[in-house]
This record gives sequence, C-alpha cells and structure tokens, in this order.
Amino acid sequence: MSHQTAASYVAEHAEHYNFPDLHGHFGPYGGAFVSETLTHALEELIGLYEKYSTDPEFLAEFHYELKHFVGRPSPIYHAKRWSEEMGGAQIYFKREDLNHTGAHKINNVIGQALLAKRMGKPRVIAETGAGQHGVATATICARFGLECVVYMGSEDVKRQAQNVYRMRLLGATVVPVESGSKTLKDALNEAMRDWVTNVENTFYIIGTVAGPHPYPMMVRDFQSVIGNECIEQMPLMTGRQPDYVMACIGGGSNAMGIFHPYIDHHDVQLIGVEAAGEGIATGKHSATLTEGTPGVLHGNRTYLLQDEDGQIIETHSVSAGLDYPGVGPEHAWLKDIGRAQYVAVTDEEAIAAFHHCCQIEGIIPALETSHALAYAATFAATLPKDKTILVNLSGRGDKDMHTVAERMGMKF
Repeated sequence: MSHQTAASYVAEHAEHYNFPDLHGHFGPYGGAFVSETLTHALEELIGLYEKYSTDPEFLAEFHYELKHFVGRPSPIYHAKRWSEEMGGAQIYFKREDLNHTGAHKINNVIGQALLAKRMGKPRVIAETGAGQHGVATATICARFGLECVVYMGSEDVKRQAQNVYRMRLLGATVVPVESGSKTLKDALNEAMRDWVTNVENTFYIIGTVAGPHPYPMMVRDFQSVIGNECIEQMPLMTGRQPDYVMACIGGGSNAMGIFHPYIDHHDVQLIGVEAAGEGIATGKHSATLTEGTPGVLHGNRTYLLQDEDGQIIETHSVSAGLDYPGVGPEHAWLKDIGRAQYVAVTDEEAIAAFHHCCQIEGIIPALETSHALAYAATFAATLPKDKTILVNLSGRGDKDMHTVAERMGMKF
C-alpha cells in the first residue's frame, strides 16, 4: 500500500478499526491461499467460530479455563528499579510469564481446543518454535483427552530440549523436522501437510496470528484477553492508559493480543520489536517488517523475507520463537497504515537485556521477550519521567537456559 493510500485510510477510519473483512483481509494482506482439500475445512471453521465467538456457553467455558486453569488475570508489575536506572519513563510489565505453562500461548490454545471438541475432532496437531505453543497444546490436549502431535524443527529441538521433554511428558508425540532450515517455518510446512492428509479427524491449532483465514483473526481474538485486562488494570495502577505499548514480534500473537484492544486508543503508541539477529546488515536476522516485502506464505499474504525470485530467505535469531520469515497479516496492515511502529533488536542487545532484567528486577524473561525489554529500556531513557511504557512480558526464560549458558561459554 502506498503511503498516500495508507494516510487516506487513517483519515477516514480514525475513530474505529474494524478488520478483517468477511474474506479475512486486512487491507491487501491476509486471505486464504490453500489447497482445495483445506477449503471446506476452513469454511467449516469460519462458520463454527462465527457461531461460538458470541455464544454465552462457549465464552463462559473459555473464561472459566482462563481463570481456573491458566490463572488469569495476569498482573501488571511496575519495574521500578529498572525505570530508576534508565532515568526516564516508567516501565511496566504485563506478566504473561506467570500463566500456567509459562507464556501467553495457553490463552489461544484453550480457545481452539474448545472448538476442536465441538467439531468432534479427536486429533490435534500443532507447530512450535520455542516450544511454548507446543507445550501449551500438549497441556490442553491432556486436559481434554485429545491426541496431540507437535511438529518442531530439529534445530529447535536441540535449542529447546526442556520443552521437548515437557511435551512428551504430557503425552504428545513430537516430530522433529529435518527439512529446510530445520526451524519454525519448516515445522509449519510439515504441520500443513499433515492437516491436508488427515483433515477429516484432525484440528490444526496454529499458534500465531498467521496462516489462512480465520486463524489470524481467531488467534488475535483469543489473545486479546491480554490487552483487555491491561485496559482495566493500567488506570488502577497509574491513573491512565500507557503512552506506549511494546511487545516482541515473531509471528506476532503476543503483540497482537496486547495491541488489538488498544488500536482505537489513539493516544497509545504501539511498538513491535523484531529480531535483528546478528545485525540487519549481515542478512542474518528475522526482521520481516523491517526488511521484508509482500508475498504469500503458509496460506496468507503478508510481509516476508524473500529474494527477488520470491524464494524464502533463511532467517536467524538467538530466540527460536522469533526465527520465522513471515509475520501475521494484521501486523503488516498496522505497519502500512502507520498505527504501529516496528523496530529491530540484535541478539547481543536482547541477551544483555535478559541479564539486566534478571539482576535488576528478579524476573527471568524469555529471549523473545528480551528483545522488547531491550528496546523499552533504551527508549525509556529518552523520555520524561511522567511517561509510561507497558511491555508484554510474553513468557519466562526457563526454556532458554541452555541457549544463554552456551552464549556465555558456560556448561549448563
């Protein structure tokens, strides 16, 4: 979309944001680019979601599980010592790391698993990078008595050995994927192939706001519990809404979960933080919105890291959960219309923030989250003390101990 067209959109729709359209489009992004085999399954899911997304019984069960199984609402925490050290804006954390299973992923998985039950699908498949979505899926399948198969790139299996064991402990079958870069992109490819083959008895729980319609909308809606809680909690803590809301961006589910309820709060600036890896200039990064171009991957049109021939470029991030060459189509749209800003943070900066958060606030964050924390700390120092930054602390760092230890030259 041209800058002029995006600017015209903002002028015309400044009061209310209402996306996607009936066909799953966020402006020129989104949609459903899938094989004929999956078209019926997606149409069935769209109809089912339309029915249950406003069904009182379904919503009551969803919120019951969030409260009694996940432990919601998650609190907001004032990172007072860190704020004082930065000497600028006050930094607050939305503590999704305190959820059952240790991240935001469980919110969406519960919603989709409840749909799987209502569709009579006894088998659930999922893809995972950092392992948190896989763990959340395995957890809820154990909770509801569903068969669970999780696809995971073999490189990520090595990086996230603890989460692999957790999934197997919970009764899931973990399938290492050896193709391509052996990371999240390739796990998603294999999961899509499985779904095509077993569509009659299988429900595919996608973990991020990507994939064919209705997944970007559906995952966003289930994750919006994060931002909806913040809108109630922040005035109780600070007397008003934050000036800035920040979150890390891989596929983008934790960011969209906190961003979406704030889109119509025009005084709140939204900032997504991508993985710059070893540096944008090196080409070894996962900064899709910073460096990507529009294309089609995994059933939707969005920004991608691709070459001039449309071939996907290998990505890199110290964080398995951000190591993906695409991004949710709604993030692509928010970038184009200027409602959200997207920046990138290197591996080195994220690891420094990881250690800083541990030592200053006594909280061990996930490496994904550490990207957002790194940018928040630097940005806070440039702002007056009466400004507030709310960071979605999307997960805890237990899973990243091996990675951090190896980077520091230590034995775990």
